[in-house]
Amino acid sequence: MTAKARVSRRQFERLCQQFGQILGGESEVEDGPVCFVTRMTNLSETILGRRTRSPLVQMQMFSFESLDSSGRALCLGETAVHQNQVNRLISNLRKRGIKVTAIHNHWFKENPRLMYMHWESIDNPINFARKTKESIRFLG
Repeated sequence: MTAKARVSRRQFERLCQQFGQILGGESEVEDGPVCFVTRMTNLSETILGRRTRSPLVQMQMFSFESLDSSGRALCLGETAVHQNQVNRLISNLRKRGIKVTAIHNHWFKENPRLMYMHWESIDNPINFARKTKESIRFLG
């Protein structure tokens, strides 16, 4: 088991803010502490024939927590992608040492077809943010 990092709340908040800036999203610190970052995409979708801009479709989410004494943390990511983008995102993440942990749908009769992808890594949060940003850059 790794030793928990001894960082102040202020240091954790600064790290979280930097994590969010790299990913281009809004960051917040929740109890734990957990750094949670959200970023909206610009997917143009319909579900059941109706246009949607719902955060349930548009939002990307990233987090880190359980920071250890070596500066590594549990880092997580999630986004919706069009079905034809799945393989490219898997390849981008894997070549950067990030594990893809889930690929699934949420909706029926959406157009174009959406898949939700989740990934994880034990990494320095800043390195994870940079690797993730590079991996998802092609999504626009």
